Amino acid sequence: MNQPIEARCDGCKQTRPLFLYEPDCGLHLDAGAFTCPWCSIEKQPLLCVRCWGSRKEREENDPALIAEAETWEQICAANRRAIARQEADKATCEGIASATGERAS
Repeated sequence: MNQPIEARCDGCKQTRPLFLYEPDCGLHLDAGAFTCPWCSIEKQPLLCVRCWGSRKEREENDPALIAEAETWEQICAANRRAIARQEADKATCEGIASATGERAS
């Protein structure tokens, strides 16, 4: 298990055990045009648990980020519906082709 380093926190400037937060949003993997406050930072800060928690809470309650997440969910839901429709259409076409092939035989 990795032990945290003890150094000066980039947030509160106190010497504490620090952690490097690694975002899991995928933006740092070129996931798209959505703005992640963590990924948009050139150098990720070393933060103590208290500073990391307060920053994360601010971001989770940010109206712009909430709206962006809702928009992203709407896009994903629309994509899921479109894929389900395509699969249903493909199954219908395969059923028609199969039935047509059986009659011709």
